[in-house]
Amino acid sequence: MDWKDKLEKIRAKIAEKDKILVAFSGGVDSSLLAKIGRDILGENALCIILDSETLPRSELKYAEELARSLGLKYEVVKCSSLADEEFLKNPPNRCYYCKWSSFKTLKSMAEERGINCIADGMNLSDYDDYRPGIAACDEMGIWHPFVDVGISKEDVREIARNMGLSFWNKPSSACLSSRIPHGERITIENLKMVELAEDFLKCRGFGQLRVRAHGKLARIELLDNDIERAMHCREEISKELKSIGFLYVALDMEGFRSGSMNEVLTTTARDRDRIPFPLQDFILPVTLKVNKNIIL
Repeated sequence: MDWKDKLEKIRAKIAEKDKILVAFSGGVDSSLLAKIGRDILGENALCIILDSETLPRSELKYAEELARSLGLKYEVVKCSSLADEEFLKNPPNRCYYCKWSSFKTLKSMAEERGINCIADGMNLSDYDDYRPGIAACDEMGIWHPFVDVGISKEDVREIARNMGLSFWNKPSSACLSSRIPHGERITIENLKMVELAEDFLKCRGFGQLRVRAHGKLARIELLDNDIERAMHCREEISKELKSIGFLYVALDMEGFRSGSMNEVLTTTARDRDRIPFPLQDFILPVTLKVNKNIIL
């Protein structure tokens, strides 16, 4: 089945709905869903951008600009992720609590507006990684149109590219809390440090990246072709990140990989990603693999 067939299948699925509320983040997945929803349902497709402390300001700005450029009907709604003590404890199933809170807000908004369907941009590729938030989505009755018709992340990008949508190759993003190791408490301070560090590197022209905050140590993940360039300006990078509040700055020689914080979880944890579970079920190593990093 080529991209045209997949596009027609997703269009047909959305056309079955009278109204939908789309959880819109500005990422390629939710953006494609929102665009198709707008094309099919017009004003009956409402996009909601949830503004929380874990959303980088640059991503919020981008999402709003993209929504306007696509002609989407959208609203920005405040939703504090830090109001949930279980989330702040940062257990391995942290995303479960975040998603539960987020979609609880969306369900309330949908009910107020007489909308029976809440949709998100989850696709088949999302099941390849450890994602405890899926359980919260299922419990809340969130619809995953791309999953329903068998569309992967690669398919999403291919469809968006062939539709001539500028965001088709936008680098993947994730909430700032994903940069904090499981078991380490999430605070406004460590979230802000990560955001400032990543903003600095992006302004210096580095592409897809993550700055993982292991306490006061910043572990930088870059694409392979950016690692050598980072070494040439390591003094500048180290100086800037230390001014932000980090005491040590390390370059991860394995490079960028989505969900690298999940690498320390046991196989059992990964197998149980669809239900909530307590932190004590897991053995979390606390020793940083310094042999795989270069201290800048």
